[in-house]
Amino acid sequence: MARATGATHLDGNTVHLQFDGPSTFDAWKEAIHEARRYVHFENYILRNDGVGREFRDLLSRKAREGVEVRVLHDWVGCWATPRRYWRPYREAGVEVRAFNRPSLRDPLGVLQRDHRKLVCVDGEVAFLGGFCVGDEWAGAREHAPWRDTGVEIRGPGAAAAARAFERIWEEVGDPVPEHLRACPERAEAVGETPAWIIEGEPRRSRVYRATQLVASWARERLWITDAYFVAPRPVQEALAAAARDGVDVRILVPAHNNWPWVGSLSRGGYRVLLEAGVRIFEWQGPMIHAKTAVADSIWCRVGSSNLNAASLLGNWEMDVGVLDLGLARAMEGLFLADLASSVEIVLPGRRLAAAAVGPGLAMAESLPGSEPRVESLDPEGSFQERLEAWMGEGGTVHGFRMADLVRAGSSLGEAIAGRRILGREDRTVLGTLSVFFLILAGIAILVPRWVGWFAAGVLAWLGLVGGVRTLNQRWLAARRRRSGDS
Repeated sequence: MARATGATHLDGNTVHLQFDGPSTFDAWKEAIHEARRYVHFENYILRNDGVGREFRDLLSRKAREGVEVRVLHDWVGCWATPRRYWRPYREAGVEVRAFNRPSLRDPLGVLQRDHRKLVCVDGEVAFLGGFCVGDEWAGAREHAPWRDTGVEIRGPGAAAAARAFERIWEEVGDPVPEHLRACPERAEAVGETPAWIIEGEPRRSRVYRATQLVASWARERLWITDAYFVAPRPVQEALAAAARDGVDVRILVPAHNNWPWVGSLSRGGYRVLLEAGVRIFEWQGPMIHAKTAVADSIWCRVGSSNLNAASLLGNWEMDVGVLDLGLARAMEGLFLADLASSVEIVLPGRRLAAAAVGPGLAMAESLPGSEPRVESLDPEGSFQERLEAWMGEGGTVHGFRMADLVRAGSSLGEAIAGRRILGREDRTVLGTLSVFFLILAGIAILVPRWVGWFAAGVLAWLGLVGGVRTLNQRWLAARRRRSGDS
C-alpha cells in the first residue's frame, strides 16, 4: 500500500467516521474553536451562503484572537463565490489564497484543480473527506442535505495531513512558517489504528493504483461509493476481474447527479461491469457525494478522489486509507444503509433476484451456486414482514434496463425542456452558457470578421504555448542526457 500510494504507513491513530453534514460541521467548528496555534482550512468550494458565512465568521474570530488562520480555496470551485465574501477574512488577518488562477502562460492549467476538503488544527486533529462548505451539505427546509462521508483523524495521521497542506500552500506562495511545520514522525500516538494519508497530485495516480491493488487482493467483497464514477479502463478491468473471481463487487452512484452529463457518462460504462458480475446501484436521494471504498471488512478509503481520470490523474486530492476492523465494518453498515434508498441496475432481459429494501435492511443477490443472503442493520422484524410492509402484498421488485436509461436522456436536457427543476450547478452552467452563446451570436452577426480573427488568435496562442513547452522539454531532456554522460 505504501508503494502504491506514496504514503507512509502511520500507526497510533484514532479515526472516526462522519456521514451527516450538520454533525460533521459541528465537529469542525468545535475543533476550530479549541485551536491554540493555527487552523489550516482547504476546500474546493466555499459558498457565500449560511454555512459559508458561519465558517467565515468563526475563522475570522480565531484570527483576531491571535491564532494563525490560512484558507486555501480552488479558483474554479469558487468562481461563483463573489469577491465580497473574502473581504472579511482579510480584514480579520486571515491569509487567503486562490489555487491555480487562469494564466496566459499556462492556459491548460485550468484542468488541474485543488479538489481537496481538509481542515487541520494544531497538527493534532484533521478532518478530510467529501464535504464542501455550503448549504447543500447542511440541508435546509426545502431540501435534505447531500449524503457525504468524511473522517476525523487524531495522531500522526493528523500531522501528516497538516504537512500535506503545507506542501500545497507552498505551491501558491510563501511557505508556512517554520515554527508551525507539522512533524508526523514526532507526533504522539493516541490510538492503535494504522493509516496512510494519500496525497493525490497531477500525474501521480496514487488512488488509481491503490484501487487496482485492493481489487487484486480482495477475497470476499469490495464496495465502492462514488459521486462521479467514470472509471478509466484499467480500473474497470480490475473491478471486473475481481467480480469474475467471485468477489462481491458493488458500486453505488447517485441516480440524480448534480452534474447530469457526468451521470450520463457514468451510465455509458455500466454494461462492461454488469456483464462481468459487478453490481451497480443508484441512490435515489437528492445527491450522494461520497468517495469511499471498503474491502473484506478490514480496509477502507475515505476522501475527495472520484474514480474518473480528471480526479485520479489531474487534480490535487486528499484521501486516507485505514486498516481497521471497527471502521471498515461501520463503513459496510453505512453502505448497506445507503442501499436501502437505492435501486439496482440490471441488463435487459435480467431480473433482480433481490434488492435493497426497507430502512436499515439490504438483501443482496448472492454469488452463483449459493443461497440469497439477507444483511440487516436493524434486527427487529423478519425480512418477509419488512418486505411485505414495504412493497405491499404480492408486490415485486424490478430493476431498470439499460435501454430505459439511454432513452431517458440527460436530466439537464429535461431541465431545458421544462420538465425538471434546476439545481444550483445546473442553473449556473446553463445560465452562463446561455449568456455566452447569445453574446457570441450577436458578435458573429455584427462583426463576423472579428470572430474569425479572435478564433485565429486563440488557436495561434495555444499553438505557441504548446510549441514553447515542447522546446523547453526537449532542452531539459538534452540537459539530463548531458548530465548523465558526464
